Amino acid sequence: MRGMKMRLIPALLAITLPALAGAQSSPAPATITVLKPARVFDGDTMHEGWAVRVRGERIDAVGPEASVAAAGAKVIDLPGTTLTPGLVEGHSHILLHAYSETSWTDQVSKEGLALRVARATNHLRATLQAGFTTVRDLGTEGAQYADVELRDAVRQGIIPGPRILASTRAIVVTGSYQPHFIPEWNVPQGAEEADGVDSLLRVVRDQIGRGADWIKMYADYRWGPMPGSRPTFSVEELKLAVETAKSAGVPVAVHSNTAEGMRRATLAGVETASRPSSTAARARLKSSS
Repeated sequence: MRGMKMRLIPALLAITLPALAGAQSSPAPATITVLKPARVFDGDTMHEGWAVRVRGERIDAVGPEASVAAAGAKVIDLPGTTLTPGLVEGHSHILLHAYSETSWTDQVSKEGLALRVARATNHLRATLQAGFTTVRDLGTEGAQYADVELRDAVRQGIIPGPRILASTRAIVVTGSYQPHFIPEWNVPQGAEEADGVDSLLRVVRDQIGRGADWIKMYADYRWGPMPGSRPTFSVEELKLAVETAKSAGVPVAVHSNTAEGMRRATLAGVETASRPSSTAARARLKSSS
């Protein structure tokens, strides 16, 4: 019996000592930093003599210097500077680079995924350093779901960058997008093709399932025998996509630079339309809303 008690004592110590250590320790308080620029722009008004208080990695307070002061805070003076809220880029393609360097077709058809992700990593760092804290990436242009994984890499602190709202592959009608070579070749496209009820339902749900924060669609594009852009999806198709995405709490954005494409997108209830290229098109969109 005595031997059993002696064996139990080390076992109990092994259990209780870590528990006691955990009970006695508490998380270290977050570091408080006060930034003191010459002025602060709050998104509406420029304020002289304001300061910004940061607790840990979060902005804790903004206002007159006296109102944000905190005992023991680290104070960083920024004379001659203006602090602003983080900027938001609403239409980005982080997996593309300047067409003056490489054409869109060559980027999509000749540059491998690893190379494009390496470039995108640099783009994200530069974008953050330029003051943009959120970007909405409206299509990977052939890079599949790389924007979702880059988004997650930023969230996990693996790479520096702004918050990313990903839309994955984007959606186009069959035969309307690029790259095009010769009719006999079926080559991977810069966006995912979908048509009609069954196809659209599947593609919208699949992109959301793979991590899309937004669904991007092309309401018009340069296709058919006539020059310039022409409408692609019908109102009914666009409505179906909007309703399907809305079920998951995901908004829909469209590329559109024709009056008819924007009219259809507006009737379908999309959240945003990008690239209106003429006064007439913008006026048509306004009158239909």
